[in-house]
Amino acid sequence: MDRKKLVLLLGALIIAIGTAFAARSIFAGGAAPDADAASVPTGPRVLVAKRALTAGTIITADALAFQPWPKELVQDAYFIDGEADMNKLLGTVVRYPVTAGEPVTQGSLVAPGDRGFLAAALGPGMRAVTVPVSATTGVAGFVFAGDRVDLVLTQQIEGADQSAPLKTAETVLRNLRVLATDQAVEKKVDENGKTEVTEFRTVTLEVTPKIAEKIAVAQTIGTISLALRSIADSQSELERAVAAGDIQIPEGATPEQEERLLKAAMARPIDKGTTFVTGGDVSRFQRTTVPPKAAPQAYSAPAAAPAAAPAGGSGNAAPAYKGPSVRVTRGKETTETPVSTKAAVGSMVSSQANGVRRAGQTLPAAGATLVF
Repeated sequence: MDRKKLVLLLGALIIAIGTAFAARSIFAGGAAPDADAASVPTGPRVLVAKRALTAGTIITADALAFQPWPKELVQDAYFIDGEADMNKLLGTVVRYPVTAGEPVTQGSLVAPGDRGFLAAALGPGMRAVTVPVSATTGVAGFVFAGDRVDLVLTQQIEGADQSAPLKTAETVLRNLRVLATDQAVEKKVDENGKTEVTEFRTVTLEVTPKIAEKIAVAQTIGTISLALRSIADSQSELERAVAAGDIQIPEGATPEQEERLLKAAMARPIDKGTTFVTGGDVSRFQRTTVPPKAAPQAYSAPAAAPAAAPAGGSGNAAPAYKGPSVRVTRGKETTETPVSTKAAVGSMVSSQANGVRRAGQTLPAAGATLVF
């Protein structure tokens, strides 16, 4: 090869290698500051929502988390890591909706015992009612705020006769959310971190206005008992409602909208499709039907009171009725003889008045009168 061409080839190779190293250093130097800036926090860690929190949501450990936040954007109402105790926020209720990733402010949460806590815990259009319970009707204290229960009404139906009454138990309402037991809206934890089980006398439930009326009537009919529901029952109830067409999801709905509709359906109280059991289903010596009712009595007019005698003893009072009798008149003389039955009238007439009609004969001048 010509010496001149070889020199030119080596020179071009050296220039290409130098250009490659220069470009590499330029790109590497520009990317390094961005990576350092992204990895270094620019402010304190504030408490943010890990998911969308609607009004009335009870705060749990998986709902909130601390996240770095720009220092110039930190406000006094934020919960700062190191200054706020996360454990004290558990059991509080969201007062205003908070989107995912948005900082949680002190005004957006209301703690148990604060004014308006129960109103904030209620969902839109819902009501709070309280029912009395005992150790047996309240699942022995194993019901806590946030659980879901069914309401069972036990009653005894009496009849008119002396037959045994009908004893029955009926599940009148299902899937009711427990808001509080007595005045406690959070679980009591001992020094070992275990939940304490205590007996309570009242339970506050979240219901619709119509269901609130039904509970008020049910308390006057019989005894109300609670039945604790499984967590998996909500999903099965949802699938049953979707299959029956009770839940309508609009066409073109986004996954977020569909999830919101399904969650609302799972939290909805149910007051239809209830079941019942009678005493005959439990024991062969009990009834399975409602005992007969009392037959309506026919109307009877009140008996007329006897006429009172005129004042001063004067006047003719109506004679008192003494029963059937036979009155016989001969000329100007009249005699009256009482009889016991109508069958005795004939014999009395024949004995008292000689000349009672016989076959082919007529009565004499004397007359006989029957008085009944």
